[in-house]
Amino acid sequence: MRVLIAGGSGFIGSHLSEFLSGRGHEVFIVSRDPSRGIPYDEVHNHVREDTVIVNLAGENIASGRWTRAKKKKIKESRVWAGRKLVEEIRKSGQKPAVFLQASAVGYYGRSRDEEFHEDSPAGDDFLSHVVVEWENSTREVEEMGIRRVILRIGLVLARDGGAYPRMSLPFRLGLGGRIGSGEQWMSWIHIGDLVRAVEFLMENGHHGPFNLTAPNPVRNEEFTRLLCRTIRRPCFFPVPSFFLRLVFGEMADYLLLEGQKVIPRRLIESGFQFVYPDLKRALESLEGVG
Repeated sequence: MRVLIAGGSGFIGSHLSEFLSGRGHEVFIVSRDPSRGIPYDEVHNHVREDTVIVNLAGENIASGRWTRAKKKKIKESRVWAGRKLVEEIRKSGQKPAVFLQASAVGYYGRSRDEEFHEDSPAGDDFLSHVVVEWENSTREVEEMGIRRVILRIGLVLARDGGAYPRMSLPFRLGLGGRIGSGEQWMSWIHIGDLVRAVEFLMENGHHGPFNLTAPNPVRNEEFTRLLCRTIRRPCFFPVPSFFLRLVFGEMADYLLLEGQKVIPRRLIESGFQFVYPDLKRALESLEGVG
């Protein structure tokens, strides 16, 4: 298939581009920087009936403190890209085969007790509101008769990018430990399963929201224990909550100290087979163990 990936030069986008190219798909990157790919203003020239559009574009939420300006950029970068792609589809006069809209498990808000599935309601905090607007930025394509899939992505684990290299560095130095209470849920997915799931949803006629997380989320304390065991390092240095709030500000609560238990119910029911359904196997893959 012919695949246009907005945000395709980012962490997830580069992995997805490489995977889909290797599977025989014709992949094009859409970027604000013309030297990196197709400019947004020219997308309409590349839309055909066999085209898949994947919208991953958005400011990195984990880089820098959440100042008022940063929070504005987090939201506006996502909404702008979505609306711009819809505008380009209208301009093209053609309907792509499917539109895959990136989203995040932050949609559901934060909880240490509740379990979330695709039909769970949206939360009521900053990230939830951002994610709802992100999803809604491309809702109009459904009114055009275009199949739309929403990818609610969890914590993506990869050796070469995303959060994992930064998360694991203190452990490699022998300075790792649980974060805060350790009771917060981590809804994760191995990058290999993520890109496979995107292709699966591209090709199998599905629509609507899908949680892109592994079927076995873990609490932070369990994540810490398994990581230490995998890389054979001690776990003696828990990181106190007050220190994280001091360093990271508001972002600490959203991304480090609180979480949500998210289950990929629709992906499982659709017959998708995870290569890395449990954290032990995923960490061993990342670390080249076994």
